[in-house]
Amino acid sequence: MLFFSRLAALVGTLLLCLPLSAADIDAQSYGYPLTNPFEATIATTPPELRPELPADEDIDQDDYQVKLRPEREFELPDNFWPVKNLRYRLAEQDGEAPLIFIIAGTGAHYSSSTPEYLKKLFYGAGYHVVQMSSPTSYDFMVSASRFATPGYTSDDADDLYRAMQAVRAQHPRLKVSDYHLTGYSLGALHAAFVSQLDETRRSFNFKRVLLLNPPVNLYTSITNLDRLVQTKVEGVTNSTTFYELVLAKLTRYFEEKGYVDINDALLYDFQQSDEQLTDEQMAMLIGTSFRFSAADISFTSDLINRRGLITPIDYPIEQSTSLTPFFRRSLQCDFDCYITEQLIPMWRARYGGGSLSQLIDQVSLYAVEDYLKNTSKIAVMHNADDVILGPGDLGFLRRTLGDRLTVYPLGGHCGNLNYRVNSDAMLEFFRG
Repeated sequence: MLFFSRLAALVGTLLLCLPLSAADIDAQSYGYPLTNPFEATIATTPPELRPELPADEDIDQDDYQVKLRPEREFELPDNFWPVKNLRYRLAEQDGEAPLIFIIAGTGAHYSSSTPEYLKKLFYGAGYHVVQMSSPTSYDFMVSASRFATPGYTSDDADDLYRAMQAVRAQHPRLKVSDYHLTGYSLGALHAAFVSQLDETRRSFNFKRVLLLNPPVNLYTSITNLDRLVQTKVEGVTNSTTFYELVLAKLTRYFEEKGYVDINDALLYDFQQSDEQLTDEQMAMLIGTSFRFSAADISFTSDLINRRGLITPIDYPIEQSTSLTPFFRRSLQCDFDCYITEQLIPMWRARYGGGSLSQLIDQVSLYAVEDYLKNTSKIAVMHNADDVILGPGDLGFLRRTLGDRLTVYPLGGHCGNLNYRVNSDAMLEFFRG
């Protein structure tokens, strides 16, 4: 009997040590209507299935700027004057309230559509909200990044953390009850590293942290998106570019409607029309957007660091100088090219880095695996059909987070963030 009682106690202990299973949402009960991950990524949620949000005029908000890298005033040409100070957006509640920081995704500006949506969602729920640009956006690289070579996630998180501290210092009268943090896509990866950093620096003591559609293996996600540009698209020839093909479709679509109305519902409505994009065309559109982000990063990092890979080191650049030839050159450099030519050399020179596989381990969620396992403040929401995921990525999240992981069956990459079900779940998480 003693043996069996000890065995039962041992089994009970082992069960307590195992993570609880993730919450996998059933496709039928979920109700999200777009089953194509490319379409969901581009068109997001039908307007009638989105939550009600406050209007811009009902939000007490403003854009601010803070000087973090004063040396850039003299290092960069006048073309960059609008972004030499870090800009961000703050929405304030009346009186004391919790504050949530939102970190944008790859290459995204703080005022782009997804941070704006999340701002309205959380502001409507009673939060102060701060919107931060991605460390991979050219404005953050210029104004806040110490090394202006994004991709080494620890450095990016450190830059973000310093920027967030500067934002708080700029508003000493803002009454904050506690701090929260979220990010989507690459911003979700950054949020995990920022949260870990805060465990030692204790500047914010984040109460809750939510990662929305994060890359698990950063290199896998980059490779998946880079491959989309190589998709063969019917109708694209040497004389007809992909952009001309899409423009022709949009022109016919607006002619059919009889008016031009560009709004948040445009892409969803467009995809319900006769001019809808095929899977190949949607893949190309997503991949092309990502390639532009890579070009932006390559060009800006090369120029700030005077590497001479895209812009000649001694080339005179004034306010009237056209940068188009150099941006065209940077478009030939995908993320793999940027990693090989700029990120890895910087990493090796500054940190004594080694192989690509070592870099991947250090910049991906693997690097914070133990932290994610042992903190209850962090949760992840992801989609089973997300185009940035690779084999084993969801398995890693299940093992690491247990019941703090929610997996939705549909939504592509961040396409269901503005679905009412997801919105309610986000607010529920932060309310505890």
